[in-house]
Amino acid sequence: MQEHDFDLFVIGGGSGGVRAARMAAQRGARVALAEALGTDGLGGTCVNVGCIPKKLYSYAAHYADAFEESHGYGWEGEKPTLNWDTLKTNRAKEITRLNGVYGNLLRGSGVTVLNGFARFSGEHEITLATLNADGSPGHQTFTAKHILIATGGTPFVPHFHGREHAITSNEVFDLSPFPQRLLVVGGGYIACEFASIFNGLGAKVTQLYRGEQVLRGFDDEIRHFVASEMGKSGVDLRLNAGVVGIDKTADGLLVKLEDGNTVTADAVLYATGRVPNVKDLGLERVGVAQGAQGEVLVNGHYQTNVPHVYAVGDVTNRVQLTPVALGEAMVVVDHLFGPAAGKPARQMSYDFIPTAVFTHPNIGTVGLTEAQARERHGAVTIFRSEFKALKHTLSGSSERTLMKLVVDTASDRVVGLHMVGAEAGEIVQGFAVAMKAGATKAVFDSTIGIHPTAAEEFVTMREPTRH
Repeated sequence: MQEHDFDLFVIGGGSGGVRAARMAAQRGARVALAEALGTDGLGGTCVNVGCIPKKLYSYAAHYADAFEESHGYGWEGEKPTLNWDTLKTNRAKEITRLNGVYGNLLRGSGVTVLNGFARFSGEHEITLATLNADGSPGHQTFTAKHILIATGGTPFVPHFHGREHAITSNEVFDLSPFPQRLLVVGGGYIACEFASIFNGLGAKVTQLYRGEQVLRGFDDEIRHFVASEMGKSGVDLRLNAGVVGIDKTADGLLVKLEDGNTVTADAVLYATGRVPNVKDLGLERVGVAQGAQGEVLVNGHYQTNVPHVYAVGDVTNRVQLTPVALGEAMVVVDHLFGPAAGKPARQMSYDFIPTAVFTHPNIGTVGLTEAQARERHGAVTIFRSEFKALKHTLSGSSERTLMKLVVDTASDRVVGLHMVGAEAGEIVQGFAVAMKAGATKAVFDSTIGIHPTAAEEFVTMREPTRH
């Protein structure tokens, strides 16, 4: 008889959880995965209320500019108008399709997919809260040799007067009606992306951030440049500004600010951060150690202080990116069940992780900021180029592109690469491979560019801007 019902029980059906469950099952393990949202929610934040729908809405928002810019290329006629309900419906259909893909992949790999909220009820025991056929609450109990926590993160809204009137990124996709006046509170990538998206879709957007500049943690030049470009496109960005309270009035939501001013909006989106999604998991029952924000603490194998309990992804509050969760999941699978035949065990490196911010224009970045590089390497050489992209020589748009290389002077290695401009994420992904391989500025210089593209600027910058 088997000692436990499963070799691996995964709590959470997001990117990391699904990858771990599927790959462990392919190694021959007996695997269960529980998702509180049910099978309709498989894919987690990224698929349902994150990366995928956000990128779809970003595409939608770009069309407004494209219609206007087309006139410079000879296109004439009336500009189409947005049908918000059509966009929401089509997005929902695509997300439902992706939910089904995830479910099929799991079941096709032999994973037992469970619908219900899972929590620790014993050392190796998980209790699943479910609904009986008559709608009454029920529960099931399972045991597992190993348990993986992959519950991700959840938006956090601070406590203040009128907090109940604010929405988060979970609700913003299905607002009804379309918010003609949107107030976005926050300065991180989620706040900046939604400010750009709804501005492009036609809303009057005001963005508040309590700091001195948005996108803390990104290269300073990139931060200032993208803030300027967003302002040019119509986003009313107010720095060093915070909210005192929100009151509902006949004219909308009246938002009182710390400086005594007010803003009236149809919706107030709070994007001030995310916290690990650990509520009611019962971690204290088995003694799983957590950090100050509730994050699950893990070692290099993503093992908690309880040896048979592991955690990956946003619930550990490390690097909150879907591809990072996927990579961490593979480390856990290889550690517990061995690597795939003929393959070495996976290792996870957090150096040179590329990322994109889907503001308008986009940001793409990989490696160190200038400030980080100076602190780590001392002497650095900066190459910077700012220009109007070829497309906009006829489009009439004033949008500009910024590209920047940060080079360790001693080794000549490119340690930071940053871009603001169209398709920045697509461009930076390729350069991330070169940087991971240790490419030097000399290698960049010896590489032939593809002409005419914006990307070629990264291999044609010859004169340093500063040292």
